[in-house]
Amino acid sequence: MSDAIKHECGIALLHLKKPLSFYKEKYGSALYGINKMYLLMEKQHNRGQDGAGFASIKFDMSPGERYISRVRSADQQPIQQIFKTINKRIQKQISQNSKILSDTDLLKQQVPYVGELMLGHVRYGTFGKNNIENVHPFLRQNNWMHRNLIVAGNFNLTNVNELFDNLVELGQHPKEKADTISVMEKIGHFLDVAVAKIYKKLKKEGYNKAQASPLIAERLNLSKILRKASKNWDGGYAMAGLLGHGDSFVLRDPVGIRPVYYYNDDEIVVVTSERPVIQTVFNVPYESIKELEPGHAIITKKLGETKITKILEPQEKKACSFERIYFSRGGDAEIYQERKDLGKALFPLVHNAIKGDLENTVFSFIPNTAETSFYGMIGAVQDHVRDTLKKELSKTDKPDLESIIKMLNLKPRIEKIAIKDAKLRTFITEDSGRDDLVAHVYDITYGVVKKTDNLVIIDDSIVRGTTLQKSILRMLDRLSPKKIVIVSSAPQIRYPDCYGIDMAKLEEFIAFKAALELHKDLKTYESVIKSVYDNCKKSISDNIKIPPNHVKAIYDPFTDEKISYKIAQLLKNNSINAEIDVIFQKVSGLHKACPKNLGDWYFTGDYPTPGGCRVVNKAFINFVENNNKRAY
Repeated sequence: MSDAIKHECGIALLHLKKPLSFYKEKYGSALYGINKMYLLMEKQHNRGQDGAGFASIKFDMSPGERYISRVRSADQQPIQQIFKTINKRIQKQISQNSKILSDTDLLKQQVPYVGELMLGHVRYGTFGKNNIENVHPFLRQNNWMHRNLIVAGNFNLTNVNELFDNLVELGQHPKEKADTISVMEKIGHFLDVAVAKIYKKLKKEGYNKAQASPLIAERLNLSKILRKASKNWDGGYAMAGLLGHGDSFVLRDPVGIRPVYYYNDDEIVVVTSERPVIQTVFNVPYESIKELEPGHAIITKKLGETKITKILEPQEKKACSFERIYFSRGGDAEIYQERKDLGKALFPLVHNAIKGDLENTVFSFIPNTAETSFYGMIGAVQDHVRDTLKKELSKTDKPDLESIIKMLNLKPRIEKIAIKDAKLRTFITEDSGRDDLVAHVYDITYGVVKKTDNLVIIDDSIVRGTTLQKSILRMLDRLSPKKIVIVSSAPQIRYPDCYGIDMAKLEEFIAFKAALELHKDLKTYESVIKSVYDNCKKSISDNIKIPPNHVKAIYDPFTDEKISYKIAQLLKNNSINAEIDVIFQKVSGLHKACPKNLGDWYFTGDYPTPGGCRVVNKAFINFVENNNKRAY
């Protein structure tokens, strides 16, 4: 409702274990892999719309024949664009030689992109410009087949400068200071070292260079390479890679911040960022799809042998809770129930806000992604009415018949209040005109809210509050309710994220603004700003390995309720007539609803890696110094 959050990316890796002829015979098409990759990426388009990329590797090609293909797009509809390009090339070859369709060997030889190993990526630009150079997969080329490396990931690393310096110390000359380049070159360095060592050993065994090449591919130990390469990575990541000869890997960070799911049978290995994607595309049961454990990698050799290997020592699991609240599609069985539970947990707070007046309260949700939490909240309303009725009926004295009849007739008033006008675009650049136009992005349903009503609207999260203030509240106020209660299924977002979500600057958060206003009310603003700033500067200058999060001191004097009240005051302006109340999920409610995804640093400031605390302290320094830069 309040503001769209750009967030982590999506990956899709598919390894076909059988020859293409097998899939043509069983499934009717030698393009089985490409068709599945399109679906795997399209079903994850919610994870990234700034760009998309696809790479494939063909097995057992002769020297001189192309075996690696890659296509990327940063267009408005990038997934459709890259597969349009792929299809165009396929159709061109078919038009020149129709025999290709019946001859899978000829198809593979002459048509680009048709291979046994494929990697897809959808991207949200949380760092770097949204141009083609920033779109994954990235390719590190070499004339030795096993030294070719293709990398794509769902990640952000907090220590890019340190990793860049590591590469320089290794004698490299990186072309830019970006985490994707640093990761690829770090893996590539240890890949080169491993290849050189194996070749040296093979040479002693009497093999020449031509004979050594396939044996190097056979003996390569990807686990060892990944252990060395990832030793100093600080951040959240699901890193996927392909080697030119046909091996592949996906590595998950030791805290499990970024999600990874996989499925393996005798025909395919598939790895994605979301579980229902695999369920839908391959029609396999929920139980057959596994979650990759933190610090582990799924490694597949060219011939299809797949193993799960511990690469880094797993830490306490802090998987991103925003995956459950908002990012992942709600079709996952666990996520669907968790979102309902998030809504259910909010009802006692809502009940207090409306003073128990269900009869004069209308419930709704904005945007559509909040619908599942809305169902959970309504379920809690129904449970409350039923429990109240039971209590009345169980009274030993004569029950109040009039009260019972009233309760029997009482049901939640559910309405579709707001419908987004997808066709409306904000083309006006002048501020006053744009604000007026933004206020009309949603159409509203008139005639269902009375002047004596409370209007309860549930949302996934409230980040900046900009759209809420300039559009949503003004729109809802036109219905003339007595009170508008904005309910967030997520707790107050107080701290930056540095592991993939585009929430990098403290001053953009409405909760941070509210806390500062409270300090101004208490006349403590200047002192607390100076104290926190000095502590942040000191922790950076002293180069403390695991610094504390000094920004917590900004929030320490205030309860959640005080900050929520101040947020409501900031959001309400003179043009809004209704009383405004803002309710946030409790962190305890979040943990209870999402017990397997306890990553809550954007709410609590408890970062799971040392880099997170360095980032938040740097973000505060940037705020005080009016430095409009990211802290990572």
